[in-house]
Amino acid sequence: MRPTLLSYRFGLLSCVGAVLTTVAPSLAAEDVVALRQADMKAMAAAAKTIAGMFKDPGSYNSAEFRRAADTIRDRSGPGLSGHFAPGVAGPQSKALPDIPEERERFDRFADDLRDYAVALDAAALNNAGPMPAGMRMKPGEAMGGGPLGTHVRNDQALAAMPAEHVFHLMLQTCTSCHARFRAQ
Repeated sequence: MRPTLLSYRFGLLSCVGAVLTTVAPSLAAEDVVALRQADMKAMAAAAKTIAGMFKDPGSYNSAEFRRAADTIRDRSGPGLSGHFAPGVAGPQSKALPDIPEERERFDRFADDLRDYAVALDAAALNNAGPMPAGMRMKPGEAMGGGPLGTHVRNDQALAAMPAEHVFHLMLQTCTSCHARFRAQ
């Protein structure tokens, strides 16, 4: 029995479908990995901008500070969590595979990062001129946190802290998350 043209086409279509169903998810995962890596780089650059202003308060610019805080805010929280959905991995990813098992903890880190960025934005909004002393930590002021980070659950408590302290809490959140969920 000779295969007909229709059976050849059906066979070819089946092969193409099988290839697409295995390749498309990995391409999509690689796209998400590239997107989250770009977001992480943008957040790192934003944090560097803010750190530079705390290091040299004379360089403080409220609009730039807010832009940097907003970059972090916009790329953290649920957006950041979504970049690490189950099944999203690629060869370029440095994320450990146990994020789905510890989803609540990971999401809390992402939300804390957003909350700290929102507080930094508010501090810059309220301090449009030169950086006031109230945005800076006092010498000897304890930063809190440690290797597991500190979460300030109350918006009023965050608003009462110097912005520099909030910034350090944000950096500790990044460090804690990377220590737990990123391959070294």
